Amino acid sequence: MVSTSSGEAARSADALFSVAGKVAVVTGGSRGIGAMIAAGLVRAGCRVYITARKKDACDAKAAELSAFGECTSLPLDLAAPGGVDDLVRLVSEREQRLHILVNNAGASWGAPLADYPLEAFDKVWNINVKALFALTVRSLPLLRAAAAPEDPGRVINVGSIDGLGVPAMETYAYSTTKAGVHMLTRHLASRLAAESITVNAIAPGPFDSKMMAFALDDPQTRAAIAGTVPLGRIGEPDDVAGTVIFLASRAGRYLTGAVIPVDGGLSTVRR
Repeated sequence: MVSTSSGEAARSADALFSVAGKVAVVTGGSRGIGAMIAAGLVRAGCRVYITARKKDACDAKAAELSAFGECTSLPLDLAAPGGVDDLVRLVSEREQRLHILVNNAGASWGAPLADYPLEAFDKVWNINVKALFALTVRSLPLLRAAAAPEDPGRVINVGSIDGLGVPAMETYAYSTTKAGVHMLTRHLASRLAAESITVNAIAPGPFDSKMMAFALDDPQTRAAIAGTVPLGRIGEPDDVAGTVIFLASRAGRYLTGAVIPVDGGLSTVRR
C-alpha cells in the first residue's frame, strides 16, 4: 500500500485546482458577478483582462484588483459595431494565447407583459447572445493556441437560473436569452471538443449585482429572497469564483457542455 502524507495531498490538491499563470478575459468585469469572477482569477494567479462599457468603472476595478495580481482594463462596448473585434485585437496585441474566456457581460429588461417593448428583445439579445457568440468565435485563434488535450482552452458562459425555469419577475427577453446562452453553450461544446476547447456555463441565482440591486438593497426584500433559497442566503463572491476556477483548472478539464446552477439550490424549487 502506498501512503500519501498530508503535505503531498495538499500539494496534489493545489495542482489539481491551480490556474496560476493562465491568461483570462472576463467581460462585464467591472462590477457584480463579473467582478467577483475577475477577483477570484486574479487572486488565483491568472493574468486577467476585464472589459466593460464604462471606462472609469473598468479602470477603477482593474486598479483595485491589481493590488492582488495582474489585471488590465480594456473598456469597450461589445454590443457596439466593432466592439468585439476591438477587444480581440487589444488582447492579441498583448498575448499569444488565451486560456480562459469568461462571457459574463449581459443586460436585463423588466416590464409588465402589456407594456413589454419589442426593442427589449433586440437590446438584450445583442448583448447576452450575439456578442457572446461573436467574441467566442473571434477568440478561437487565441484559445486554440492555448489548448491541449491535457489542458484544454476554456470558455465559461454566464447564464442564469432564469434560463432554467420561469422567473417570478416579468423579464421576458432576459430569461429567454439566458436559456439561449445555455443551448449555445452545448452547441459550441459539441463543436469545439475535438479542438480541446471546453465550453461550459454557470447559471447563477441571486448575487449582489446591479441587476439585483433593486431588490437586494432593501433589507426586508433581501431577507425574503434569501428565505426562498434552500441554503438560506444570497450568493457570495467565493461561490461563483470557485466554480469558475474549478472549470478552468485541471479538475474541470473533462467537463464540457454543462450548465451548472450556482444558486444555493433555488433551481430545485418550484417557482
